[in-house]
Amino acid sequence: MPDELRSPIKHHLVLHRIDPEQRIRRFYALMIERDLFGTVRLVRNWGRIGTNGQELVEVFPGEVEAGLALEAVARVKRRRGYQDL
Repeated sequence: MPDELRSPIKHHLVLHRIDPEQRIRRFYALMIERDLFGTVRLVRNWGRIGTNGQELVEVFPGEVEAGLALEAVARVKRRRGYQDL
């Protein structure tokens, strides 16, 4: 993809929460992607570190909407103690 067509939206974000006292070792990954048909998807993957975790896929009309959703989810996770990896 040529540089002038690249989006300024952050497409991948990985957060983690590690608290040994509470025995918490979790991750939360967010990724914006396009499928083979050009559909914009926000893929969420979460679980315990060292596992595949669970996955949820949401479809959006465009990258801007998906980017806003990614940032909203990240904001909530950071409030709950997750940090950027």
